[in-house]
Amino acid sequence: MHVASLSLTDFRSYPEVELALEPGATAFVGPNGQGKTNLVEALGYLATHSSHRVATDAPLVRHGAQRAVVRAVVVRDDRRALVEVEINPGRANRARVNRSPVPRPRDALGLLRTVLFAPEDLALVKGDPSERRRFMDELLVARAPRFAAVRADYERVLKQRNTLLRTAAASRAGRRRGPRRQDDDAAFAAAGAGDVLSTLEIWDTHLVRFGAELLAARLHLVDLLRPLAAKAYATLAPSSGLADLEYRASGLSTDIPTLGTNRELLAEGLRAGLAEARQAELERGVTLVGPHRDDLLLRLGELPARGYASHGESWSFALALRLAAYDLLRTDGGDPVLILDDVFAELDGQRRRRLTEIVAPAEQVLITAAVPDDVPPELTGARFDVTEGSVTRVR
Repeated sequence: MHVASLSLTDFRSYPEVELALEPGATAFVGPNGQGKTNLVEALGYLATHSSHRVATDAPLVRHGAQRAVVRAVVVRDDRRALVEVEINPGRANRARVNRSPVPRPRDALGLLRTVLFAPEDLALVKGDPSERRRFMDELLVARAPRFAAVRADYERVLKQRNTLLRTAAASRAGRRRGPRRQDDDAAFAAAGAGDVLSTLEIWDTHLVRFGAELLAARLHLVDLLRPLAAKAYATLAPSSGLADLEYRASGLSTDIPTLGTNRELLAEGLRAGLAEARQAELERGVTLVGPHRDDLLLRLGELPARGYASHGESWSFALALRLAAYDLLRTDGGDPVLILDDVFAELDGQRRRRLTEIVAPAEQVLITAAVPDDVPPELTGARFDVTEGSVTRVR
């Protein structure tokens, strides 16, 4: 797989830009703040419908514009597809494939697959669990785009359930501020609680259904990633400890090793966990059990990487996770497009050489760098200079 052309309209700093790309290595070189990362961010967004730099779409639209458009010609197995996403902050985004609208933007997922390395990847090791959940879920969608719908369904149910719990919690708090506090819980149970609990049971059914599917897929994914990440880490940092991954589920009534990846058993575990957490959820007004609270534990030897790994070890672990994702996507058929956003400047000489050896055979590698010397000689290919929003091909 490779990208043959990239076109942007009002994306980030670019009113308009058109680039012809080719297989092999391509470097975008220029001082920081000139728009290099904006180019590769656009391709990452086209592949995942999210940015590795910001959580919302609004910053992606050029100041003063109403929308942004990212389009690219993607070549896979000698077949070409024009993929386009229109970004509309505050409104629904739209997507087209070969100039024909698709019913939902997520229907265009999977046509372009990328693996993006960036300085922000340190958050995979040092950041909150949400960073690692996002890593797993985006990889699930890249491998099987139908999981975009599973994620959306789960998040919709979670939002509705949390709204109901907040309403119940506010109602209880209001009753407790009244003069007959001793009777509050009894009054709540006799009046509104029946309706709340019956409605909660409905949402529980939906949460368990979509949650078990997402949980089973994540567990299977971690099983596949574990040996690949360990191998990649050993290659990048052979003198460090063994890298390992472990999925940590929140609130399940039974341990993950006992449940395995059986969706029915996982559903039973989620259902039982929700029942055990019912009182706490009603008091706190939030869903305490489910994949939205899970984590991917990263270990070096016997210690968790978060809090114990050095800066270099953290970088190596983050890179190992991305390389594991790259290897896994390759086994599904065809190399994804590799994007290295200002990565080599962050690495020492040893890690730089080893990463170069790993990525050099890829069908297409897109690199951003502040200076030409940050691009390893083995990845010398096409080069674009990026200065003050102008992108110029120099070789």
